[in-house]
Order: sequence, then C-alpha cells, then structure tokens
Amino acid sequence: MLMFSSKKHPKIEVIIGSDTVVKGEIVSKGTVRIDGRLEGSLSADCVIIGEGGNILGDVTAKTMIAAGRLTGNIHSTDNVEIQPKGEIFGDIYTQKLSVAEGGVFEGRSSMQKNRELEYKPLEL
Repeated sequence: MLMFSSKKHPKIEVIIGSDTVVKGEIVSKGTVRIDGRLEGSLSADCVIIGEGGNILGDVTAKTMIAAGRLTGNIHSTDNVEIQPKGEIFGDIYTQKLSVAEGGVFEGRSSMQKNRELEYKPLEL
C-alpha cells in the first residue's frame, strides 16, 4: 500500500478506482490517486499512481509518485518518484527524480534545478 504524509501532500480530492476507466482531462487543486485507468491529461498538485493504476497521457503536477504505469510526459515543479513497481514511458521534466530498484524509466529526463518550472493548474 502506498503511504504518504498528509503534511507533505494536499488531501486526496479524486480517486479513480481499480475497476474504473476515465477518458478525458482531469484538473484538481489537491491530490489525485489513480488505481484504475486514465486516458487523457491530468493536472493536480500531487498525482499518485497506485500499483494497478495506468495513465495514458501527460501529467502536470508539483509532485508525482508512480507505483503503477504511465505512458506520457511528466512536468513536475518539485519531484518525481518511481517506486519499485512503477513504470514511466515518456519524458520527465522536474527538479528532483528518484527511481527505486525495480522501477522502470524509459525516456529522457531534464533536471531543472536552477530555473523554476512553471506549474499553473487550469482554473476550475
């Protein structure tokens, strides 16, 4: 089970369950957890892909935690964490990137420490 500190991440606003498929765009100011499948773009403060989760599309977030699979690009203003069962197939733009042993990352990474990435969630 994927755990995180409530002080570090905003509260969970959206959960896509394991038997759910969503097609389209999701925009949230909190944390979005994907345990099912999302086909489309996602913009949130924090994105968590659970072990059974799958995103086919681009993600824009402050923080991204991947224990599942993402096929698309990630634009993160803070950090991207690929956990042991996580798989990222696409490019990552972030300040900090960590890949745990067993995690998969196929793509290019751009570490942008000296200049600030712009995170601008779409207005709701």
